[in-house]
Amino acid sequence: MTVLDDLRTEVAAHPSNAWATAAGWQPLVVGSPESRVLIISQAPGRKAQETGIPWNDASGVRLRSWLGMTDAEFYDPANLAIVPMDFYYPGKAASGDQPPRRGFAEEWHPRILPALTEVRLTILIGAHAQRLYLGPRRGRTLTDTVRAAPTYLPLFPIVHPSPLTQGWRMRNPWFEAETTPRLAALVRDALDRSPNDPPA
Repeated sequence: MTVLDDLRTEVAAHPSNAWATAAGWQPLVVGSPESRVLIISQAPGRKAQETGIPWNDASGVRLRSWLGMTDAEFYDPANLAIVPMDFYYPGKAASGDQPPRRGFAEEWHPRILPALTEVRLTILIGAHAQRLYLGPRRGRTLTDTVRAAPTYLPLFPIVHPSPLTQGWRMRNPWFEAETTPRLAALVRDALDRSPNDPPA
């Protein structure tokens, strides 16, 4: 058993998550002490939760294309850790899914992130992760924050790859023309760089 395995067991046993454990759901948090890249996102979607495979949907296909990663690379915990703001599917909202539960990340992330000792790049997907990890440094809007992504390194904020953000991406063509190629290069550098090498 690894530290992450122990923490997953503790999360599943916590009274606040009894409803999910009763449904047969496992906390969808993935990683290893060797993970080079960390994704902090919103919460699993329904398909991901039911299959037990994070980003197992159209959003995940788009995300992997932005990262420049194959499926095998993405799902190898020696490469990538996935630590959402909530480890369980939060339910359906009028548009998209419900937000992650308040306080969940604040309770569990400090227990999990210290175990990810080799992370070189942290990708913050969506406003919830950016609000927690960038705080007052983030821009006035999500667009402002994502536009300034390179200034936050080794944190890198991006928009969610959901089909619901298609309109945003159409209004902001610079994102897929400029930001995602930069992100893919940073991911490749984080995966390929030796531990003692400086960032590219």
